[in-house]
Amino acid sequence: MPGNPNRNPDRKMLLVAFLQASNCSNYTGSWRHPDTDPGFMDLEFYQYIAVTLERGKIHLAFIDDRLAMPSRFGDSFEEAVEHGVRVVKLDLVPIITAMGLAAKRLGLGATYSTTYYSPFHVARLFASLDHFTKGRIAWNVVTSLNDSEAQNFGVQEHLEHDDRYDVADEFLQATGELWDSWEDGAVLLDKQTGRFADPAKVHRVDYSGEWFQVRGPSTVPRSPQGHPVLIQAGQSPRGREFAARWGELLFVIYPTPEACKAYRDDLRQRAEAAGRDPDSIRVAPAVYVVVAETPEKAQQKLEQIESLANQTDSLTLLSEVFNYDFSVHPVDEPLSEDILASMTGLRGFLDRVVELSGTKNPSVNDFIKWSGRGTLSELPVFTGDPTQVADQMESWFLAEACDGFVIAATHMPGAYEDFVDLVVPELQRRGLFRREYAEGTLRDNLGFVRP
Repeated sequence: MPGNPNRNPDRKMLLVAFLQASNCSNYTGSWRHPDTDPGFMDLEFYQYIAVTLERGKIHLAFIDDRLAMPSRFGDSFEEAVEHGVRVVKLDLVPIITAMGLAAKRLGLGATYSTTYYSPFHVARLFASLDHFTKGRIAWNVVTSLNDSEAQNFGVQEHLEHDDRYDVADEFLQATGELWDSWEDGAVLLDKQTGRFADPAKVHRVDYSGEWFQVRGPSTVPRSPQGHPVLIQAGQSPRGREFAARWGELLFVIYPTPEACKAYRDDLRQRAEAAGRDPDSIRVAPAVYVVVAETPEKAQQKLEQIESLANQTDSLTLLSEVFNYDFSVHPVDEPLSEDILASMTGLRGFLDRVVELSGTKNPSVNDFIKWSGRGTLSELPVFTGDPTQVADQMESWFLAEACDGFVIAATHMPGAYEDFVDLVVPELQRRGLFRREYAEGTLRDNLGFVRP
């Protein structure tokens, strides 16, 4: 077992669960797993996961989202539908509301786009949810990915990468001002005097930018957290600039602890340069955990899970995330720099493929191999018995490569049950993870200051 006698015993892991409101987890083949519950259209499916995670004292569950069915590969959704490649995208709000009713302490996050919604809508929605859950809400801030999403909102093409972040900067500024438009204590509810609220503590916003104009004030009084916790995943240079300004929980994908530590160090420096306390951000890489009572059983589980993937999953997801139709190339054809420059999706993923492949002109096969999309190799895989998995997690954590982990599911709800029942007790025994929730809000449990 890794050990560090000089480690801070008060520093505990942040643990987050990554969900999809979909027929599968982010591992597309998960729906084919014989133990995956097919009830993804039922609220009880998500409520059971919430109760399971709360039993493990997990800080937060958040749900990813896309605003279109995958349809960039071959300019068609047929392959995606045939193979079940994240073609179901349920609305997240009723799901996290139902989860919040089933679990009383678990934090709950939803993904909302700054490109296709408005600041007033998002500010009102998340403030309302924060009231209903007594301060347990997080917003996963995304700028969306591709033309398929744009076309569902009456726009022909998705904005260019850096332009999306310019929009997002304004969106977060306007949303924050809406959340702050009611001061604490503004609501009086004084029936004797007839004063409902103090108008001196409610303020216009009058935000005027290049992309948004918002008059305000909000129609929702200030919520328990002030602002919901902000999750962000920026890994490109422009994305890091945005994350350092706004992000609190940084959800990232890195294959090694060294790469993740370099990102964490960079984000902390950028945050400090932006006038923020570096400790006001937490970095949590996404990982798969395949655990069993013995190493042999874990290996058997892993082999079964790996067998669920296929090439269609990978090519469909690659076309979606890079906003580019990979069907027009033979899989062994190197892609030109002009083609790479035309990809307007996740720049951090593109940089990863170029770096890991060792070539400036990766082929489609390189994209499949080095991105890992549609396979378990997209994320680090911690596997073995509970001691071995905890060793791997402890190694990353003690090296300060991260502040915790985002646990992705290989099958549902079994991957969450296995983690809670087998890994969490071992982390608790080592003093790496808490045994109980802190009193108060999600911010209180994460150690974040209330704005």
